[in-house]
Amino acid sequence: MKVDAFPDRTITVDDKNYLYFGGTAYLGLATHKEFQNHIIEGIRKWGAFFGSSRNANVKLSIYDIAESELAEWVKAEATATVSSGALAGKLVLDYLSKTSSSFFHYPKTHPAIVAKDSLPLFVNGKLHPKLTDQHKEHIMISADAMLALEVYPTSFSFLETISEYKTITLLLDESHSIGLLGESGCGIYSSINSARLKQKIMVSSLSKALGLSGGLIAGNRLMINDIKNESAFISSSSANPAYLHAFVKGHDIYEVQQKNLKSNMAFLFSLLKPEIVESQNEGYPVLYFQKEGFYNSLLKRGIIITSFEYPSYTLPMNRVVITANHTKEDLKTLASALNQMA
Repeated sequence: MKVDAFPDRTITVDDKNYLYFGGTAYLGLATHKEFQNHIIEGIRKWGAFFGSSRNANVKLSIYDIAESELAEWVKAEATATVSSGALAGKLVLDYLSKTSSSFFHYPKTHPAIVAKDSLPLFVNGKLHPKLTDQHKEHIMISADAMLALEVYPTSFSFLETISEYKTITLLLDESHSIGLLGESGCGIYSSINSARLKQKIMVSSLSKALGLSGGLIAGNRLMINDIKNESAFISSSSANPAYLHAFVKGHDIYEVQQKNLKSNMAFLFSLLKPEIVESQNEGYPVLYFQKEGFYNSLLKRGIIITSFEYPSYTLPMNRVVITANHTKEDLKTLASALNQMA
């Protein structure tokens, strides 16, 4: 279905209004007037777009300011911003291909951070045999912080069972966790402290909860500096500086919207039947359901959710997304529908 305006808490399709519980604007920033004003202010100061190389002689100071604040927030030594999360993943994979001899990926990891010749992390429920042998090598493991169809963060306990002969780099995609999980929404990057890791790197789209146009790479300062000197980084488009301006100016807005979202989740879960609650997570604003006819049943009740085919899954994904902008009446309507369908 095509719509003629951004869908916030409601959506209009064929001249009919529906409640909308879809998308990825978890903090509701796309339609937040004050946040929009920060973007407009950023456009007036930094221009609608910055097409020059980040390594050119004329540089915009907003990049250093925003990247410093992002690093402090996610608890990394340094960060680099780029035009998209997909580009962030590609830059890191290209960089790691120079030093890693084997690549592995957690089941159903987003394709953007899976190397071309990557091997499955698990085979028949056990670690890939190459991860437990005595061959010394540098390996890279890619994983999503939040897998699609999951409501709890990925567990990294498997790291402790990998052969001590392996030097491990972890590449973590936080696109659906940054802004939502961890202290002040910093994500889970800083909480992964396995002694088995030589290096951990975060990549993320900034367009989900954070409402920004761009992508992020976070890690140790040496790696970030190396990537910023890669030809692909130098020649690629930068993150939009107006949105980075909005990030720097919008910390109070993020805090308020995070509190609103947390309140909405607590209210919704207080209304849902126990059999629904036990399979979901009050701390994460996405509910997943795999029931035949689920999407159409909600549609008949005046509710539209996100439902689409996902590359790593055989069944359609039915995502019920709660945002900071939903009202208590919206949530009552949703809870009533879900309880009736349980």
